[in-house]
Amino acid sequence: MVLPDFIKEQLLAEVQFSASRSGGPGGQNVNKVNTKIELRFPVQESDVLDENQKQLIFLKLKNRMNNEGELLVTSSAERSQWRNKEKATQKFFELIEMALTKPQKRKKTRPTAASRQKRLENKKQLGQKKQLRKPPDF
Repeated sequence: MVLPDFIKEQLLAEVQFSASRSGGPGGQNVNKVNTKIELRFPVQESDVLDENQKQLIFLKLKNRMNNEGELLVTSSAERSQWRNKEKATQKFFELIEMALTKPQKRKKTRPTAASRQKRLENKKQLGQKKQLRKPPDF
């Protein structure tokens, strides 16, 4: 399910961002600048999503939820806070779209003629192998 732009804007209005120091290499930039972005989305308090959508998000994204029922998305890959914020929002929308898409139903297919033929040949070979194990009739 692709989210329309106006719903994305409404969802972004309900999101809270916080910045902290990022880990890893980077020297002085990492030690002084708050580049890591943490996006928090309170799912239960959302006015944009209906109850069914909220339940789907809770079920499919339960590993990314905290105890307060907030969806957490972090980004610290970039050296810039702005780029990390962009990546976090992009990741957030991808997660929401993934959670709200319904899985496609599997279409039943019949075995192909070649696979049926192969199965029968395999059965005949196994039967012959078992016949050879028997003692000969005199």
